[in-house]
Amino acid sequence: MTDLTSLTLADARDRLRRREFSAAELAEAHLTAMEQARALNAYVLETADRARAMARAADARLAAGDARPLEGLALGVKDMFATKGVRTTACSRILDNFLPAYESTVSANLWRDGAVMLGKLNNDEFAMGSSNESSFFGPAISPWRRRSANTPLVPGGSSGGSAAAVAAQLCLGATGTDTGGSIRQPAAFTGIVGIKPTYGRCSRRRSIRPVRSRARCAMPRSCSPRWQGTIRRIRHRLICPFPTTKRPSADRSRE
Repeated sequence: MTDLTSLTLADARDRLRRREFSAAELAEAHLTAMEQARALNAYVLETADRARAMARAADARLAAGDARPLEGLALGVKDMFATKGVRTTACSRILDNFLPAYESTVSANLWRDGAVMLGKLNNDEFAMGSSNESSFFGPAISPWRRRSANTPLVPGGSSGGSAAAVAAQLCLGATGTDTGGSIRQPAAFTGIVGIKPTYGRCSRRRSIRPVRSRARCAMPRSCSPRWQGTIRRIRHRLICPFPTTKRPSADRSRE
């Protein structure tokens, strides 16, 4: 079987529906990868128990032939999006151990459509930064290295944890936010694809926004023309419907 963490979103979706593997197996593969790559500090909170429960529910729907659009797809959520009952801090000590009693619209729509939450992703504190070095939880590290060097590289920001996680194959896709490049710049830094939708296309409701006029949007980290029609038909599903065309090589080396 192909390494489950290296699948594209489209491949994972199609093979889940063909029952070639289970959503539980897909989630477990990513949880194992997350554990092995903690040095990257891409995740500030791993929600393993919740991921396993959501994956079991997805498998039940898949077995019943009642799969939703994102059924069983394992995703990470930037820590700027409120997740009900799950610590949400904007990577700031100010919100340390804040447990929202509500869900952001973006993440609520993902769970409504069957996605599985792996955890909360690192970002610059309150999304104010471009290198993911200002996080209260410490900097996120890019999985890339210069050839013949092991100097840690920044993944960009503010959505650096999202970029690092997708580039390192620690989730199939991730959410992010962007005002002046916080999706696009880290995507470029880590060799993946980030999409900033038109302002207003994704709801900012119940996301943490220190400046109310800032653009807030979900972030797909991988893209293919095959799914372009999907995004026009399905509102607020901008995180997932874009399978990757290429992921970093196994040695994570680059000139």
